[in-house]
Amino acid sequence: MRFFDLLGSVTLLYWLVMLLSASAGLKLLRPLPFAPAAKRKGETPLVSVIVAAKEEEASIADTVRYLLEQDYPRLEIIAINDRSQDGTGRRLDELKRWSEKRPSTAIPLKVVHITALPEGWLGKNHALYQGYLQAKGSYLLFTDADVRFRSTAIRDALSYAESSGADHLTLTPLMIARSFWLRAFVQYFMFSLNLFLRLWRANDDRQIKFGTGIGAFNLITRKAYEAIGTHRALAMRPDDDLRLGVLVKRAGFKQRLLIGKNHLEVEWYPTLQEAVKGLEKNLFSGFGYRLPMAVFGMLGQLLAFFGPFAGLLLLPTWGGFAYAASAAILVGLYIASTRRMSKDSGKEAWALPAAVWMLIVVLARSVYLTLRRGGIYWRGTFYPLDRLRSMRDGDSQGGGSGPQLGK
Repeated sequence: MRFFDLLGSVTLLYWLVMLLSASAGLKLLRPLPFAPAAKRKGETPLVSVIVAAKEEEASIADTVRYLLEQDYPRLEIIAINDRSQDGTGRRLDELKRWSEKRPSTAIPLKVVHITALPEGWLGKNHALYQGYLQAKGSYLLFTDADVRFRSTAIRDALSYAESSGADHLTLTPLMIARSFWLRAFVQYFMFSLNLFLRLWRANDDRQIKFGTGIGAFNLITRKAYEAIGTHRALAMRPDDDLRLGVLVKRAGFKQRLLIGKNHLEVEWYPTLQEAVKGLEKNLFSGFGYRLPMAVFGMLGQLLAFFGPFAGLLLLPTWGGFAYAASAAILVGLYIASTRRMSKDSGKEAWALPAAVWMLIVVLARSVYLTLRRGGIYWRGTFYPLDRLRSMRDGDSQGGGSGPQLGK
């Protein structure tokens, strides 16, 4: 029993440290404030919204319509159809024709069709880069093809960016999950990712090693974007959104990560099965495609996140009490984080043990499939593992990364 007493004590020490760190860190994650409707002083900067879509026939029209209904006065939308084989391109062309019939004061929409992927690029990253080449704005907003925006989202975001002096503003969306087990998995994944990356560090101007970005909303000044090398510096990164934030921080620009639950929402995956399948392409990337690091991550999940619940069986020994205290801290942090980042109450906390195992299985699946195939399939294109590793190794000094939050 001494071994379990020692292991329980180590686990409790870990969660006490996380309690101190996360309690202070969550206070740095604040919701995006609503900007006053008063008239601006001075020139209104042009914002170029760049959205890449591949096989997004079901969602792209709604996303573009939400963008066309933004109340920000100077906006242009550049929608990129990235080699889609479904009706994505047709839907965008229909929206383009519809938008041209609107008043001349309406938001302009430009549609770009990509038919081939150059060597050395991931499809999404290449599409976003092509959008940048068409953009005229002093601010660039990179977003995904399945995001629903509040009509004031861009106005509120730009107002905050200007008032705070932020060169890069990224927002966490409200994650919509319609079934209980999907919601339990998504909420636990976000909670675990938040603790693993300590996302709140993006708001600490005293450090430049860690930064982050979220694919649903990456607003960046043209100056900062060009200084970090544009998406050319992210050409083969499946986690391009997160990595963009790392490069922004590393270059010394000011970054802010805010909670966007009142401004944008995303249905990340419609079912748990699709979430498992979707994450297989990028979870391993969060560990640099290195097997020892991924195994360490799985062991960490097993010991630190599942261990406290399994350790309750050791009560009334000291180890059992240590595990019980760890479980209480874990559940408390989970509920606090869930309520802060979303509009949910955190009632799915009782399913945490199962959610931990789901994440372990998904990570193991990601590792197995990537190694077996020798690479990843992403939107119908195969990317070799050696090329993915070489691109990560080329810019792995400093910063942090993780699986991307987009599809």
